[in-house]
Amino acid sequence: MADPVKFFQEVRTETAKVVWPSRRETLITTAMVFVFAIIASVFFLLVDQVLRIAVTFILGVGQ
Repeated sequence: MADPVKFFQEVRTETAKVVWPSRRETLITTAMVFVFAIIASVFFLLVDQVLRIAVTFILGVGQ
């Protein structure tokens, strides 16, 4: 088993190499996620409605 002290030194060294995003980058990325989630939800709502209308028309249900 490796030496725990050496392991934690290596962890610290690797952690120091991590480049964290700036606040601005984080906000922009978060906004993009929300926008694309809204676009996807509207798209699937429209597809669902079209399929519902098509199935209702084909099966003649609800008349």
